[in-house]
Amino acid sequence: MTHTIHYEVGNDGIAILTIDLPGKSMNVLAPEFMQDLETLTDRVSSDDAVKGAVLTSGKKSFIAGADIKELVTVHDRGLSPSEAAGFSRELNRQLRKLETCGKPFAAAINGLALGGGLEVCLACHYRVLANEPGVVIGFPEVNIGLLPGGGGTQRLPRLIGTADALPLILQAKNIRPEKALELGIVHELAPAQEVVERAKQWLLESGDPIAPWDKKGFKVPGGAGAMTPKNAQTFMVGTSLITGKTQNNYPAPLAALSAVYEGCITPIDTGLDIESQYFGTLLAGSVARNMMRSLFINKSAADKLVRRPQGIEKSKVSKLGILGAGMMGAGIAYVSAKAGMEVVLLDTSIDNAKHGKAYSEGLLKKAIKRGYSTEAKAAVLLGLIKPTTDYADLKGCDLVIEAVFESTELKADVTAKTEAVVPESCIFASNTSTLPITGLAKASKRPDQFIGLHFFSPVDKMPLVEIILGKETGDEAIARSLDYIQQIRKTPIVVNDSRGFYTSRVFSTSTNEGITMLAEGVKPALVENIARMAGLPVGPLAVVDEVTLELAYKIGKETEQAMGKQYPADKGQEVVRRMVEDLDRKGKRYGAGFYDYPADAKKHLWPGLADEFPPSDEQPPVEELIKRLLYIQALETTRCFEEGVITHPEDGDIGSIFGWGFPPWTGGTLSFVDTIGIQDFVTECDRMAEVYGPRFAVSDWLRERAEKSLSFY
Repeated sequence: MTHTIHYEVGNDGIAILTIDLPGKSMNVLAPEFMQDLETLTDRVSSDDAVKGAVLTSGKKSFIAGADIKELVTVHDRGLSPSEAAGFSRELNRQLRKLETCGKPFAAAINGLALGGGLEVCLACHYRVLANEPGVVIGFPEVNIGLLPGGGGTQRLPRLIGTADALPLILQAKNIRPEKALELGIVHELAPAQEVVERAKQWLLESGDPIAPWDKKGFKVPGGAGAMTPKNAQTFMVGTSLITGKTQNNYPAPLAALSAVYEGCITPIDTGLDIESQYFGTLLAGSVARNMMRSLFINKSAADKLVRRPQGIEKSKVSKLGILGAGMMGAGIAYVSAKAGMEVVLLDTSIDNAKHGKAYSEGLLKKAIKRGYSTEAKAAVLLGLIKPTTDYADLKGCDLVIEAVFESTELKADVTAKTEAVVPESCIFASNTSTLPITGLAKASKRPDQFIGLHFFSPVDKMPLVEIILGKETGDEAIARSLDYIQQIRKTPIVVNDSRGFYTSRVFSTSTNEGITMLAEGVKPALVENIARMAGLPVGPLAVVDEVTLELAYKIGKETEQAMGKQYPADKGQEVVRRMVEDLDRKGKRYGAGFYDYPADAKKHLWPGLADEFPPSDEQPPVEELIKRLLYIQALETTRCFEEGVITHPEDGDIGSIFGWGFPPWTGGTLSFVDTIGIQDFVTECDRMAEVYGPRFAVSDWLRERAEKSLSFY
C-alpha cells in the first residue's frame, strides 16, 4: 500500500503510477514519496504481466521539486558535507534503480516539473509534456544556493549536450514546452488530457528500457569535458563569467559547472557520485541555508499572509483610489488594474492624472511587443484606470492610497478631503517612505483605519510592500491591507511605526556609509565597486542619484529638525548638502549628481568629485570597505528589532533582500548576523566603533544577547 502514489495496471499491461501527495497543493520529493516510488519500481520490475509504466500526477502540476523544509535544516544540524551528500546519493540511487529496472518508464508530464521533479522525468525513458499555458520545466536550484542533486547535472548534458544544458542549470531558466521539445529534453508534446495516452502508446509500440547513456558506445552530444575546442571555450569562459557575476559570494553556479565538467567525462554512475559530492558541500554550507530559508520558506509564508490577524473575514478590493499620479501612484495604479481593480487616479490637474495613466500605456506597449499581452487585454486594463481631479470620484472606494509629496501638511489636506467622500469602511493608506504613520494619522477621523503601505520603485518590478502600523491602526486595517497586497501579487512585511520605518531607515545607513567613504577620501569608483563585490545590485552613489540627492537632503533636514540636538554630526549629510546647495547637483532627474548623464552616452561618475572630495593617497582594503557597508545595515536592523520596529527576524530578512537588495547570499540582515555569529559580530562592531565612530556602537541589549549567544533564529 502506497500513500503518495496510486497504482493501477490496465488490461494492456501498462501500470499507471499517479503521484498525489495528500494534504499538499503540489507534489514534492518528500521522503515518503521517494520510498513509495522505489516500492512501485520494484513491483513493476518483478511483475511479468507489466510491460511498462507511466508516471504522472494527480494534481495540476507534475512535481514542484524537493521538500525544501527538510533540506534547510541540514546546516543548523551540523551535518558534514559528506553526510549532507547522502540526500543526493539516496535520490540518485532510487532514480537510477528506476532507470535500470529492466522495464520502460514513460513520464506523462501534465504540468510544471521543476528541480527534482524534472530529474524524475529525466530518469524515465520517454517524456511527454503537456503543451499548455503556464507549463514550464527547469532547474531553479542555483537560486537557492544548490545544484540539481538528482542527476540533473549528469543526465541533461548527456541528453542535449553541454552547451545547451549549462544555461538551464547555471541560470535557472524555466523553459516552455516548445523549447523543451526543440532542445530534445522531451520527446513529444500533447494536450494535458492526452499525455498519459501518448505515453502508453510509446510503451506499447516501442518502449525501450535502456537509457541512451547506458548503451554501448554512447557519447555526450558535442563532446564532454574539454575534448572539443567549443567545450573548452564554454568551460573557460563560463568560469570567468560566473566569477565575475557572483564575485565568489555564490558557490552554487561554479559547483554546478564543475559537476558537469568532471561528471560527464566519466560513466554515469561515477558522474552521479561527483554530483552528490558537490551537492553535499553546498547543502552543508551557510549560503544554501540562508537562501533556502529567506528566499523560499520565509517568502512563501509571507506570501500566504502569515502576519494576517485571525478572525477577520477575507476581503477584496474592487475599487481603489490613488492620490497622486507621479511615478509611485502611476505604478500602483498599473499593478492594481492588472489585478482587475477599478482604479481612480487623482491629481491636482487632469494633465498630471492622464500622464500617470500614460505610464500604464507605456508598460503595456512593451508587454505587447514582447508577446506578454495583447491589444484587447491592454484595452481592458487601461479601461479600469480613471484619471481625475475630483475627490467625488473616490466614492465607493474600498481602499485609498495616498502617494503625494513628502509633506505632512499636504498629506493631512488630502486625507481630510478623501475622508469627506469615501465610505466609513474605507481603509486609508499612506505610501510615505519616511514620515511616521502615527503622526500622519492625526489628520484622520478614523485612525484605526489609517495605515502605511510603502511601495518600492518601480512598483511594477519591485516585489515588496512594507506595511507600517500606527499606534492606533486596527486589526481590520492590517488584514484588509494584507489581502490587497496578495491581490496584486506582492510580498508583504509588517513593521511598527518609527521615522523611516524599517526599510528606509536601514537602507539609508548603506547610502550614507558610501557617501561617508567619499568624504573620507575613498575613490568614488571604489565606493561603487565594493558594493557590487558585496552583492548589492548597485553602488550607493548611483542609488542616491536615482532617488535624488534632493530627497536625501530634504529627509536629512526634516530629521534634523525633528531630532534637534540629538541629531548626530554626519559627514555623509554634509556631502549631500554641498552637492545640493553649493554645486546644484541634485541627482539623475536633474541631469547631474554624483554621476553625469550625457544625452548621447552612458552615465559616468562626475569627474569633479575628485576636486570636491579629494581621494586619499592610500586607499583602504576592499575587505574593510565591504565589511563597513554590510555591518552598518545589519547593525541598524538589530536596533530596529530591539525597538520593536520589526518583530520577526523573517520580516527583517525579507525586507532587506526584496526591499533594497541586501545580498541574497547572506539570507538578509539578521541571517547575516547569525551566520557570522552574534559574538563575533559584536566584537567587530566594537572595533569599527573605535575606528569610524559611534554609528557602529552596539547597544547593551545586543551585547547581552551576544553574551548569552542568543541568535535571531
